[in-house]
Amino acid sequence: MEFKIATKEDINLMMSSRLEMLKVVNDLPADYQYTDELIKESRDYFLNGDQTTVLAIDKGEVIGCASMSYMRIMPTFSHPTGRRAHLMNVYTRNEYRRQGIARRMCEMLIEDAWSRGATEISLDATTMGRPLYESLGFKATAEGMVMTKE
Repeated sequence: MEFKIATKEDINLMMSSRLEMLKVVNDLPADYQYTDELIKESRDYFLNGDQTTVLAIDKGEVIGCASMSYMRIMPTFSHPTGRRAHLMNVYTRNEYRRQGIARRMCEMLIEDAWSRGATEISLDATTMGRPLYESLGFKATAEGMVMTKE
């Protein structure tokens, strides 16, 4: 098993793992066709976005992925760098789950986020993922609010 921080040269691996993950977590059929926009924007994000992606590879095949997205907001007293991170798309193929793969990918990304000066890491947790994130030190909060464009 190999864990690697993906580079731009790994774009095809990043894209295939992201599209696989989206099908599985959204319970989409195997022949589901993504929009050109989603593919184009995802590809552009991997190539040009402020992010780090970790790939878990077994026998030359990607079996897990996780990404950390970075954003900068105006610095505050509690976040003096203004650098925040958001953990997302943590995915391990079903047959590889419960082996510590997601934990290792998350640990690599958390270490990277702290080294980049992030002062906060957020995430959106599924019910299945909560125990892992709690064991890594994440805590549920009630302070956030969100608005979406309709």
